[in-house]
Amino acid sequence: MNYTQNNKIEQVTIDTLVVGIDIGSDMNYARAFDWRGVEVRKSVFKFRNTLEGFTSFGQWVDETLEKTGKTGLIVGCEPTGHYWMPLGKFLKAHEVKMVFVNPYHVHQIKELDDNCPLAIFPFGQSFRSEGLQLSLHHAALSLL
Repeated sequence: MNYTQNNKIEQVTIDTLVVGIDIGSDMNYARAFDWRGVEVRKSVFKFRNTLEGFTSFGQWVDETLEKTGKTGLIVGCEPTGHYWMPLGKFLKAHEVKMVFVNPYHVHQIKELDDNCPLAIFPFGQSFRSEGLQLSLHHAALSLL
């Protein structure tokens, strides 16, 4: 999939729920945002990197979509080694669009916001979401 800059920008609309995920070897953390980057659920959702965890994440996303009235969904993450692959396969099986955000771009966006070199966990998903909304990503589905 070869997207132009405009194609990337047009994927996130007013009806799109953007979910940023910080993927780990055992535990993942997700946050949900609207198309402007406003957090729609104030708490971070933790789920394990297992089928049961992915199922609970799917239920959380469904609840969030229902509460917000959104119809579209894009899930974004940094490609952290191979840890994203089980989640990617789960999302693909459920026809959910998953995109990667370039780690360098996440770092640059973070620097714009706070100029702190430390990676502070609760904000990680927010920066991934901003990276999505700034269209600094490429489709990951072709890699699965």
